[in-house]
Amino acid sequence: MEQLLPVLLIVLAFVLLFILPARQRKKLAERQRVMQQALQMGTPVMLTCGLYGTVAGLQETSLDVEIAAGTVVRFARAAVLEVRTADAPTDGGGVDLDKRADGASDG
Repeated sequence: MEQLLPVLLIVLAFVLLFILPARQRKKLAERQRVMQQALQMGTPVMLTCGLYGTVAGLQETSLDVEIAAGTVVRFARAAVLEVRTADAPTDGGGVDLDKRADGASDG
């Protein structure tokens, strides 16, 4: 019985370190795939590169994303990280780059 205990501990460690995380990764990958296939025109998205935009066109393996008024770029569907809600802030936390940090004016 004492000889069996180390083997059981090694098997348990293997399951905890390799099998369970692999199952979680598989579930996340499937959820991501379903989300990417369910995209529709006009959906606000965030891409893996950090760009925010709106889906402007859909193809089999890619999609067109409008990142600014009149600026449409094509990405692979796998580049969509998450679907955003319309009221979520996408401007970097409200930083106004036109104002100087010290409050001084230029004129």
